[in-house]
Amino acid sequence: MQTDSTRDDRSGVTPRTTPTAPATQTAPATPTTPTAPTAPTTAAKPITPAHTGPTRHTPHSPPTGTAGTTGFLRALGHRWPTLLALALAVATFVDGLPPVGLLGGLLLIMPLCYLLFGALRGELRPPRVLVVQLAGLVAFGAVALLALTAGDRAGYYVLAAGWFGHAVWDFVHHRTGRVVPRAWSEWCCVVDACGALAMAVLA
Repeated sequence: MQTDSTRDDRSGVTPRTTPTAPATQTAPATPTTPTAPTAPTTAAKPITPAHTGPTRHTPHSPPTGTAGTTGFLRALGHRWPTLLALALAVATFVDGLPPVGLLGGLLLIMPLCYLLFGALRGELRPPRVLVVQLAGLVAFGAVALLALTAGDRAGYYVLAAGWFGHAVWDFVHHRTGRVVPRAWSEWCCVVDACGALAMAVLA
């Protein structure tokens, strides 16, 4: 800093000392390090669950009452042979027991129907099937003849046993599905069981 001590002769005033600003030194420029470009930011996407398979549309279930009624009607439709058999049993025994000769004749016709169905359906082979059906014809025919010679009351009991035996015969054929159609064996089984019960109770 410099001071001016020279007096001004004209005014006799000593001028103020004025400081002089020091020269500013400029710092050398610092080299800048290039920064790596920043990756563009993307908006976060919502996470969706993985799709594991084709979408299945669950049908709307019908109301409970409707479903129950539909199931009941469907069950009745499948059991139509049973319904027909019950109707026939009621019509046959509602007025009492028919004569022993009529019920004995029906017991003889039952195995004959099996032989006829088996022949038409070609299910009497191998030979042992035909032998079994012929043995059934002989056995039930013998029961029918025994009932005719046993008298009225005893004859009904004999026929009740024979009809019940044929109901078991029908049930076995219904389970195997052989010789006769399943609808026939179901119908005949119910008729025979109801008839046997009616004869045992009403005799």
